Amino acid sequence: MSILAIDAGTTGVTAVVVTPDGRIQATGYQEFRQHFPRPGWVEHSPEEIWQATLEATREVLGKVDQSELTALGITNQRETIVLWDRETLGSPRRAIVWQDRRTADICDRLRADGHEDRVAELTGLRLDPYFSGTKLLWLAEQEPHTWALVESGRYAVGTVDSYLVARMTRGTWHVTDVSNACRTLLFDLEAGDWSDELCGLFGVPRDALPDIVPNWGEVAPTDPAVFLGLSLPIAGIAGDQQSALFGQTCFEEGESKCTYGTGSFILTNTGGEVVRSDAGLLSTAAWRSPGGEMTYALEGAIFVTGSAVQWLRDGLQIVGSAAETAAIASTVDDTDGVYFVPALTGLGAPHWDPHARGMVIGITRGTTRAHLVRATLEAIAYEVRDVLETLPELTTLRVDGGAAANDLLCQLQSDQVGRAVERPEIVETTALGAAFLAGLGTGTWGSTDDLRDTWALDRRFEPGGDRAALDASYARWSEAVERSKGWSG
Repeated sequence: MSILAIDAGTTGVTAVVVTPDGRIQATGYQEFRQHFPRPGWVEHSPEEIWQATLEATREVLGKVDQSELTALGITNQRETIVLWDRETLGSPRRAIVWQDRRTADICDRLRADGHEDRVAELTGLRLDPYFSGTKLLWLAEQEPHTWALVESGRYAVGTVDSYLVARMTRGTWHVTDVSNACRTLLFDLEAGDWSDELCGLFGVPRDALPDIVPNWGEVAPTDPAVFLGLSLPIAGIAGDQQSALFGQTCFEEGESKCTYGTGSFILTNTGGEVVRSDAGLLSTAAWRSPGGEMTYALEGAIFVTGSAVQWLRDGLQIVGSAAETAAIASTVDDTDGVYFVPALTGLGAPHWDPHARGMVIGITRGTTRAHLVRATLEAIAYEVRDVLETLPELTTLRVDGGAAANDLLCQLQSDQVGRAVERPEIVETTALGAAFLAGLGTGTWGSTDDLRDTWALDRRFEPGGDRAALDASYARWSEAVERSKGWSG
């Protein structure tokens, strides 16, 4: 009765097997390359994503009894757009990643033409390079020969979940769910379906888009000839942040979580109604049941948090691994006046400035790598505080994702926001959420109440520190953010 879940993230693919008691029995992982063809551009090879999926799955299968597996759940990086040939399943170009900023000028043009208010009304989003629709418009304008094959029906268009389903079913199924569809700028949030008006605005043929299916329930079987001998029902699909919300069992209105991944994403369940924000938050679909009931959320999307730590490791090479950062940062009591604005791919919520660029300020001859590492962890806490300042009052915040294992970060976060931070025993709740969806769709769990019973607290971090000093440091960091805005322009 165990569930296989695939978490196709921004830098790698994780495969997990989850048991009926909500325990992760085994894990496999495979990174894939990041491609940066120009400043501000980020791309992935779809074939490398698929091969990483196979390798991660192969690794986890070697640790479990395959006969125990009953269903498959998929969760994925959202907003990344993929094209593939419907017959060969080969991709004519690399995927354009959610972090990519190349469409900033297109967003400016659409905004100048007066489209932003209508787009926001229909989608709950804003005109920003983050979302998929502007990427597709860029492809139509810059790569017309490729786009002609989209218009002719030869190439399919989809997000990473759609691509993986196509590969797993040998091209038989072209589907997605509301949590991915609603991030494309092509989805009418209240109607719960693709919008002909928006498809017309962005020049996307509706026939190229996937069918929208519920978040749980049997969708399609995997083809054992192409997916490691596995014939499993694909029974759960969700974008990574909605999957983490589900994995944190935030099923009631007002329950919230923050996932520390490549970026950080704060989601609050708003129930069956679309709640609009005037403070830079996004209205988004959380999930849709097989009966058609929609659950919505408010989201604060922060583009660079965990990837800032990855930059310390791979770009500056001042840490050997993300796990080292807590120990290194703890060797100093503070940053000695150093502040880091990790706007490495622009700023997301609540600022929404695609032209902002990263900044490190306050460096002196006494600055060490420990100060910079600590400034990076503090910047993550500041960015999350930026979003939480715009939300209704919260008593606690549930955290997950790889960086949630960092005790220092969790304590810094609690201190900055002045709220308790709760970390569950299982911090990889993105993959867990995909497993929960698939298990709910195939009867491993009978209800969300059964799922809630599996959630267990690992540690609760209580706020502390000098409130005035914490507020002052946040204010100084906010000054640096203002300086970073508009830098690439």
